Amino acid sequence: MTQLTSRLLWLGAFILLTLNAYAALPNHWFGNGEMPSLAPMLDESKPAVVNIATQSQVPVRDNPLLNDPFFRRFFNIPEQQQPRHRTRQSLGSGVIFDAKKGLVLTNSHVIQSADEITVSLTDGRSFQAEVVGSDPATDVALIKIPPENLTAIPIANSDKLRVGDFVVAIGNPFGLGQTVTSGIVSALGRSGLGIEGYENFIQTDASINPGNSGGALVNLRGELVGINTAIFSPGQQAGNIGIGFAIPSNMVQQISAQLIEDGEVRRAYLGVQMQDITPDLAKAFNLKTGYGAVVTQVHAGSAAEKAGVKVGDVITAIDGEQLTNANSLRNTVGLLMVDQTITLDLIREGKARQIKATVKEIQQADTKMPAHPKLAGASFGDLEPSSPYYGQIEGVMVYNVKRNSPAWQAGLRADDIITSVNKTPVKSLEDFKRLVRTDSHLLLNLTRHGRAMFMILR
Repeated sequence: MTQLTSRLLWLGAFILLTLNAYAALPNHWFGNGEMPSLAPMLDESKPAVVNIATQSQVPVRDNPLLNDPFFRRFFNIPEQQQPRHRTRQSLGSGVIFDAKKGLVLTNSHVIQSADEITVSLTDGRSFQAEVVGSDPATDVALIKIPPENLTAIPIANSDKLRVGDFVVAIGNPFGLGQTVTSGIVSALGRSGLGIEGYENFIQTDASINPGNSGGALVNLRGELVGINTAIFSPGQQAGNIGIGFAIPSNMVQQISAQLIEDGEVRRAYLGVQMQDITPDLAKAFNLKTGYGAVVTQVHAGSAAEKAGVKVGDVITAIDGEQLTNANSLRNTVGLLMVDQTITLDLIREGKARQIKATVKEIQQADTKMPAHPKLAGASFGDLEPSSPYYGQIEGVMVYNVKRNSPAWQAGLRADDIITSVNKTPVKSLEDFKRLVRTDSHLLLNLTRHGRAMFMILR
């Protein structure tokens, strides 16, 4: 008997024994016992995931003929008419973050513009919620309900996730009620998608559909690893095609801590303009890898200038965390705490070095505005270098809008970028001040989440 024949016989015997053992498994393992299931884990997690329903009043645009004095007189239409509104409803999901305080995490876009927010629990109870704070740039929001016998979800360290880890999405797709889908982590650190201002998404093939926004992405221990926020749907398709995105739990915790403290996010600012490393730049700067971002400009008086960062430096890591490109550096800095001291790993003239920098808060421009009644409650400023739209669009940023103020009721929201007033382009805050008059109607052209729209303020 040859050695090859002997090995083949042993292999055949092993396969036969394995198949026989497998055939016996159902009777031995499952005949009198429970089938493997995610149900025990979900029994612990589902009570912490809630359904969110919102209502808002949206102004209804009048026919232009109603503004014609002759038309109004001819048809005896009263001069003074109350603005007409229609009720808009939307559905989403949320996750109970702190049971003792009644804090619920969700997406900013789920509660955006809402006049009324209703949170429904799995046990049938419903509560009216109030907004603690919202950060449209990361799409994270925190709302509050009465802390009456609530169940919170444990939170995992999302930095330990790996591609291939099993995950489960829990939410309220299409308003059907609480629904569970499963899949794996398909990718990590997704950015540059243009969905949010600061992106570091978990990508998953667990089915996520409209209504899942704000819901939980959990691991097999029932721990929160992300907040479901978006889907990728090419063309007109509105449903899941196997590509969904969630905000990592570590990012959510960073944002929620600031929302609890201040009701808003105080964004940190390093003060540099960056560029991705290309193969040609890597060769020119004597780099062994293509990771990191090259500094193209250092802003005067910034934290970077005070720390000694120079044009041509290649920043490769912050506090030991490797940076892949310029966008990852912007995301990392934007999620730091104001006045936090960080260590920058950089390469200067082919030599590695480390320097420390203390990041400061973005200094907004003077926000005092003329007393136009429809702008009351909003603050404005020039676009800051840290904005993802800096250098790409000219206009004035809406930094904050007080809830239920005249500006809020008119439809303005934080992070809107006003690009023109009454068809005249706006390039700076000074332009905006000059163009806004207290006795005029305002036709604003603005950009919101990358989309252009017109808004009339009367």
